[in-house]
Amino acid sequence: MRRKIKTTEAIFPMPVLMIATYNDDDTIDVMNAAWGTMLERDQVILNLTESHKTVQNIRKRKAFTVSIANSKNVVVADYFGVVSGNNTTNKFEKSGLTALKSENVDAPIIEEFPICMECELLEDDSNWGIVGKIVNVTADEGVMVGDQVDVNLLEAIAFDSYTHGYYKVSERVGNAFKDGFKLK
Repeated sequence: MRRKIKTTEAIFPMPVLMIATYNDDDTIDVMNAAWGTMLERDQVILNLTESHKTVQNIRKRKAFTVSIANSKNVVVADYFGVVSGNNTTNKFEKSGLTALKSENVDAPIIEEFPICMECELLEDDSNWGIVGKIVNVTADEGVMVGDQVDVNLLEAIAFDSYTHGYYKVSERVGNAFKDGFKLK
């Protein structure tokens, strides 16, 4: 038997993405965004409301970075979601994290987050969000085995909209584009 539930954003998992930009004074702004995904192989889409300082910065700078949050930084990742850059001017400074300037786009790379996609603004639509073209992707060597990212080492976190929890994504349970052939 199935029961009706109150949650409308009932997709699990939702990624915990850190969107980083520069403010007008070149200080760093980072926000936590769970409503984002790949649009194409070289494009991300973020469903962000216009009230976010980060959206204002993206529009001005035409660039942003998207990092994958990990379990080692769950507290600071949540901090970036509960504190607004509109109200707290030294938000990034208070986080204790470090950043470096991207060589490819006008946006910061947060060193503590293991994967970073450097993006140029492609489209901005108040109805559905921000689309960015990925111009470069970097990964911390600590999450790689050879030339590949190891998801177990990545320790990415996902947002659970049912209970408002964060969960570590790990443990491979199957092989994409292969296991389904067992039913052919």
